[in-house]
Amino acid sequence: MAGTGQSMKPEAEKDTQYKSALKEYVASPGEAGLGRAYELGRAALAEGQSLLDLAARHQTALTGILDGETARKNEERFVQAAAAAFFAEYLSPFEMALRGFQEANATLRRMNDTLEQETRRIAHALHDDAGQLLISVRIALAEISDAAEPVVRHHLSEVTGLLDQVEEHLRRFSHELRPTMLDDLGLVPAVEFLIQGVSKRSGLRVTLHSSLSKRLPPPFETALYRVVQEALTNIAKHARATHANVLFDRDGILLRCLIEDNGIGFDVPGTLDAHGPKGLGLLGIRERVNAIGGSIRIDSAPGRGTKVQVMVRLED
Repeated sequence: MAGTGQSMKPEAEKDTQYKSALKEYVASPGEAGLGRAYELGRAALAEGQSLLDLAARHQTALTGILDGETARKNEERFVQAAAAAFFAEYLSPFEMALRGFQEANATLRRMNDTLEQETRRIAHALHDDAGQLLISVRIALAEISDAAEPVVRHHLSEVTGLLDQVEEHLRRFSHELRPTMLDDLGLVPAVEFLIQGVSKRSGLRVTLHSSLSKRLPPPFETALYRVVQEALTNIAKHARATHANVLFDRDGILLRCLIEDNGIGFDVPGTLDAHGPKGLGLLGIRERVNAIGGSIRIDSAPGRGTKVQVMVRLED
């Protein structure tokens, strides 16, 4: 049996600290007491405690004070008012953190919008400007071929074949950078086209399942397309997988996007901390998801493949 000197559990100790500080403030309100509430709130935020935990701690402490002998009935209103001020200060670090997160999220959205605009410009240059140059080269080669010897014509024909391959690659790259069908047809057709390109280049077999019956708002379609694109790129480069699945499933306002593979897997915390090529890809996925207010879960371990699941709430 544990002795009477056994230390209190961490949560119990935090509850006791909060109740003591609240009781002191109720007895003698002042800036020092509010400062103590703020410091307790900062510590709770740093430890990852939730607002529900804090609310429960406050309610327990307040109930204990109101039930105590020092809280006479005619003082109850005063005690509750003082406790409310103390609790508000206790929560202020969370309020400041929330505002910071909202500002950072808004900045991230603007950065993503700017990035998409620049990506669209580059894709247009690849598809149209480079395409026009290739047409000019074809015309010039055709004119040379008309006046050339048969042997030279044969070599020019080979060069023309190489230009055909260059044009095909440029067209595919431009579509993957910013597929026009993402704007014209929506997320699912754009991802289908993306999968075709990834499979053709890497040999990875990718299966797409979708229960989406209508278009999503453009920011969500763009973000989810980029998530799938980055995930498939990581799989093709690093996973040594032979097969991958992409799933879009919507239930009311809740949308789920799942990308999974049968590859070698990896250590998620270690990869994210290392900030290597794969880690930076995962960080990019997280930023995309954060920008649309979604959540992401990455489940993987060496030897058992990887699952990337994104959950997003859509407005009605």
